[in-house]
Amino acid sequence: MKMVWLAALMVLIPAAACAQVESNPDLGKAEGQCRPNEAGSAVIVTVVGLKDRRGTLRAELYPDNDQDFLQDDNILINQGKTFGRVEMPLPQAGAVQLCVRTPGPGAYTLSLLHDRDSNRKFGLSTDGVGFPNNPRLGLSKPKAADTRFQAGPGLTQISIRLNYRRGLFSFGPLRDGD
Repeated sequence: MKMVWLAALMVLIPAAACAQVESNPDLGKAEGQCRPNEAGSAVIVTVVGLKDRRGTLRAELYPDNDQDFLQDDNILINQGKTFGRVEMPLPQAGAVQLCVRTPGPGAYTLSLLHDRDSNRKFGLSTDGVGFPNNPRLGLSKPKAADTRFQAGPGLTQISIRLNYRRGLFSFGPLRDGD
């Protein structure tokens, strides 16, 4: 009888210990969304180099290290690490800016996606991607150190140039005539 209880306990403990936040596209939005007249640390991202005004933009905030940079949102949230997400439809005209809250002043990384078909997935052939400091992109993700920015105690301004697929093996900003 003890073996049955022990076996049942071993099955239940891992299930309870591994309880996770269920994946959904709204993860991190409460943490990332700026609110009018809210004090605190945030980054204003000015988006440049858009291919067109179709679809949505999605910015995601990450901790400043290679292990967590571009990590799955469920993993970061379940581990209590920094993650914030902001999505917005592209305005048809004018400057394009997003506001992303940060947990406080400090170093962070961020990714920006131009999801041209609004399917919430990165399309290698169609979508644009960008990072702070505008690192040169190949077909692999940049290092966290290359995309690091420092958020201050209030609003921090950064600019990100979007990159789109160019040829078979690289991404880059649009050129005149693209």
